[in-house]
Amino acid sequence: MEKKAKKIPMRQCLGCNEHFPKKELLRVVRDPAGGVSLDFTGKKSGRGAYICKSSACLAKAEKNGRLARNLECEIPHEIYAAMREELAAHEAN
Repeated sequence: MEKKAKKIPMRQCLGCNEHFPKKELLRVVRDPAGGVSLDFTGKKSGRGAYICKSSACLAKAEKNGRLARNLECEIPHEIYAAMREELAAHEAN
């Protein structure tokens, strides 16, 4: 008897609109208290949106307002700046 192939969950990047396996993308999460942050583990509780692990996709999602629309909240520019710094530090590793 053949073993069933495990289904790989796919998610769409809000920056480039390409579909990738969930583990290859970075999750941006709005927690129940309303705070927005990057989730490198993919396990934080809250509403999530996905972007590629590149600062270009984050900038494109910010420019088009896709993150704010997807997370159903207004995202201040300070949060985007903090996310860019955190992503740049993560890219350096």
